[in-house]
Amino acid sequence: MAVYSMTGFGSALAATGATGSAGSDSVPSSGGGVGVELRSVNGRFLDFSLRLPDELRGLEPALRELVGGAFRRGKIELRLTTQREADTAWPQPQPEQMMRLAQLESTVHSWLPKARPISVTEALNWCRGGNAPERLDEAAMVAARRAVEALREAREREGARLVAILMERIAHLRTLATQAAPLLPAVVQRQQQRFLERWREALAQAGAGTTVSADALQERALNEAAAYALRIDVAEELSRLNAHLDEITRLLKAGGELGKRLDFLIQELHREANTLGSKSSALELTNISVEMKVAIEQMREQVQNIE
Repeated sequence: MAVYSMTGFGSALAATGATGSAGSDSVPSSGGGVGVELRSVNGRFLDFSLRLPDELRGLEPALRELVGGAFRRGKIELRLTTQREADTAWPQPQPEQMMRLAQLESTVHSWLPKARPISVTEALNWCRGGNAPERLDEAAMVAARRAVEALREAREREGARLVAILMERIAHLRTLATQAAPLLPAVVQRQQQRFLERWREALAQAGAGTTVSADALQERALNEAAAYALRIDVAEELSRLNAHLDEITRLLKAGGELGKRLDFLIQELHREANTLGSKSSALELTNISVEMKVAIEQMREQVQNIE
């Protein structure tokens, strides 16, 4: 299943002629058409707004059902416009239109014998506005379905790009975690050496250097180093961080609606990186913690756009 972004754009145009057919991508000379544009940005829930002309206000429930069935999250705006022929482009009169116009003219003349006959220009203008409302509605729904599909494709393409970025950041975090693990024994060993040196300095200054054996001094330094190692041990944090990265990878490969779950896992990654930084007493580990936080924040920015 694909991963979808909440950012995208889709548009479509459906034409309607005097015969009632709808569905072509261009507006024929004998009728008009309906254009639909869909714009989507990120949002916590589905926030759908419409901009419809007055003659198509009745389509709002159907359009809401269409968009609501296709998307789950995001701030989506639908704009629907009707297109008419330019004044210089005359429609091609249809037989049924001419028959209807002749009947109307005959009825008018039967009641008003002195009424002026209809001119060619008036007849063409009448044909131009002769599209039935139901034909315009049909074209609008055709265009809306096409625009929804175009928006889904755009969000899918953007989602694939976000997945690639996230996978790259995941690989970077794994590399940083791998670099952090071997540093701990070296840090403990350096601290142990510092303890020994400080004990010797303290005993020398107190004049007790001859009353404390080397074994006792080393044992005390080892105990202090062991306690220090427990305080700075980040093995558990690194293990949880790798577990969260495994879960994020699994979700990205599975696809679907996973934005909220990813957002929670990003918070957990931040927690582990913060703990790693707070336990760090070596410059190397501090630098790794900072780099982790930068990478996690970059992931958060991308996850905010995933449906």
